[in-house]
Amino acid sequence: MGGSHAHDSNARILADPVRRRRAHLLLAILLVPAALAALVGTFLLWPGHAAGRVSLGDPYGVASGVAMKTGTVERTVQETCPSSQGMAEAGGKELDCQVSYVIPQGATAAVPVEVPPETVASRPLEPGDKVRFLDLHEASTAIAAPYVFVDFVRTVPLVLLAIAYALVVCLVARWRGFRALLGLVGGFAFIGYFMLPALVDGRPPLLVALVSATVIMFGALYFAHGFSARTSTALLGTLFGLAVTAALALWISDAAYLTGVGDESSYTLTSTVPELSLSGLLLCGLLIAGLGVLNDVTITQSSAVWELAELAPGSSARELFTAAMRIGRDHIASTVYTIAFAYAGAALPVLVLVSLYDRPLLDTFTSGQMAEEVAHILVGSIGLVLAIPVTTAVAVAVVKAVGSGRPTGAERGPGDVPRNAPALQDANDSHLL
Repeated sequence: MGGSHAHDSNARILADPVRRRRAHLLLAILLVPAALAALVGTFLLWPGHAAGRVSLGDPYGVASGVAMKTGTVERTVQETCPSSQGMAEAGGKELDCQVSYVIPQGATAAVPVEVPPETVASRPLEPGDKVRFLDLHEASTAIAAPYVFVDFVRTVPLVLLAIAYALVVCLVARWRGFRALLGLVGGFAFIGYFMLPALVDGRPPLLVALVSATVIMFGALYFAHGFSARTSTALLGTLFGLAVTAALALWISDAAYLTGVGDESSYTLTSTVPELSLSGLLLCGLLIAGLGVLNDVTITQSSAVWELAELAPGSSARELFTAAMRIGRDHIASTVYTIAFAYAGAALPVLVLVSLYDRPLLDTFTSGQMAEEVAHILVGSIGLVLAIPVTTAVAVAVVKAVGSGRPTGAERGPGDVPRNAPALQDANDSHLL
């Protein structure tokens, strides 16, 4: 009797081949047109030669005789500022400041580099620090301070941190983590080669953002998780969330008069690229900003449905949806915090500044740059919250049609070990293509 019960449980995992084919066909009907539309959109919106005509050049190399150099701090002392030397002779006052003696790369003699007071207050220069500084002594003989501090050289620590991140991801997530990293690199490459030049070229920002997000999600999800019904379900939920986010972003940018003019960068863009719409750029940012979190919740929710179906193969669609939504509600609560605190951390200097103003809190959060940050949080949160029940419902319908079971082939990396492989071999046939 025990053997018969086990056989019945395994049989319930197996799906009707006709229903499986219908589910795969329905997924293809929904996703293939979206993929083709994204490809056509990429072709039509691809930036032309006009995007390459705009260049700001080197912001530190515009003057004749100016050179950017790197060097190592030998010592730091408190002495008369090079920029104020000789002021006493002209009736002024010489000032003391922190001066770092830096040995330029390839040289042996140290030169005095004047350090700005804001840098001293934040992180004083110490012996051994690698820094960049401007060499102005050939630009004009009248310059009192021929060597000016620009920035620290951070290449080595950041590269080490990136390597540590990649190692941790690959060690924990194994082959799938490695593929996710490659997908991330591909996504940023698409942004750099298509989205940014297309915006500079004056292409419609909303269409550019939608096409970019769709292409990135198709590539990242299928590359990292394999071609399967599970991944396709998550992709459908992601595309639904993108559509909701785009609609909300389009509405709020007009209704709340979000102009995108809030900092020095926006004014630089206005003067350099007049055809670039700052409000459209803000709209594009609203859509791209929540892309990663949206992908996270949909793939997690889809995987949760498949895992629950495997653990309880005899559960009904209603029971499966209810159990998965309990997980989804926890995910919603934690993700809302994630988005809000992520933006709060990024905008912390602005928050500190506005907290010092003597004005009502509501006026503070509904004006200027703060309103844009609030819109980012709310638009992204609504899109991902609505994507969770939709993804869950689609996943339940698909898993009941194609069956549960562990991934195989392209979806399973070398480090993944299939569970119940003999009993679930037929149920593993969940590939879309």
